[in-house]
Amino acid sequence: MCVSCSAPDQHPATEPAEGRPSRRGLLLGAGLGLALAGLHGTASAASGPAPAALNGAWCVPTQGSFPSGGHFGAPRGSARHAGQDISNPVGTAVYAAAAGTVIRRGTAVLPGRTGNGIVLQHSGGLFTYYGHLNAFRVSLNQSVSAGQRIGDMGATGNVTGPHLHFETHSGSLGAAVDPVPFLNARGSDLRGGWSRINPGAAGQRVRAIQHLLNQRGAGLVVDGAFGSVTAAAVRSFQSSAGLVADGQVGPATWPVLVLSLRRGASGHAVRGLQTALNKRSAGLVVDGDFGAVTDTAVRGFQSVNRLVSDGVAGPVTWRALVN
Repeated sequence: MCVSCSAPDQHPATEPAEGRPSRRGLLLGAGLGLALAGLHGTASAASGPAPAALNGAWCVPTQGSFPSGGHFGAPRGSARHAGQDISNPVGTAVYAAAAGTVIRRGTAVLPGRTGNGIVLQHSGGLFTYYGHLNAFRVSLNQSVSAGQRIGDMGATGNVTGPHLHFETHSGSLGAAVDPVPFLNARGSDLRGGWSRINPGAAGQRVRAIQHLLNQRGAGLVVDGAFGSVTAAAVRSFQSSAGLVADGQVGPATWPVLVLSLRRGASGHAVRGLQTALNKRSAGLVVDGDFGAVTDTAVRGFQSVNRLVSDGVAGPVTWRALVN
């Protein structure tokens, strides 16, 4: 985990924007009673919008486990940990948590952070930071999509072992909030569970849902828009499967909706798999043919995410793809 959050890797990252409450005010308002000098960039601001924001725009940045003491707010001497650590071996894929722009890339890109890192700027005054990377896969000022591979997990800087140090900042760069509830409010489980997608969402995961529903005979236009027609098809599927017909594709619906697929399969479900792989930078032709190219893409995704690399797209692989 990060020991980089004790000295020397303390954050403040930037000064608060004019007119915004300072981090001292935020923390004192929360009753934490901590001195500003040791805050490590943390803020006690609310971690995100209401659950209605499950619009498919955010995803988890990597696969792995939460190490002991690597949570947001954990003590680091006189400081507090400003992110969530996620452990896995060096080379594990790291993805953009949402669409945005690479505004910083290099070593110690935020004050107090050590090792190689990337900062992405997203719409709505949101920022994400990816620390201790082993390799970069994007350039400075590059626009990236949600789920695009941007780097590899590493152990650069002041650390005790390989992991991703992941931060979310809301309102300004330097106003860090807890990444776990932040992503949960946006439908993604940083611990590795199934995503939650509501009607009104859009994007590649919605396309995958539409393909999977078409495998069950829904006859949807695959346009990536979770509108009324797709919502009706989801509810119909849920009813037929004995699920609560709430229209949300979440932890109860995903495991029933996905199909285990392997080389030789074909059809709409394979198109859904190829679409989900493309969200994670696979670059496949969505042709519904689980041939050699798709098999290689599945095994490659499994390998770089430290899953069993057997070429079978079962529930564990699907869950990692769509979260």
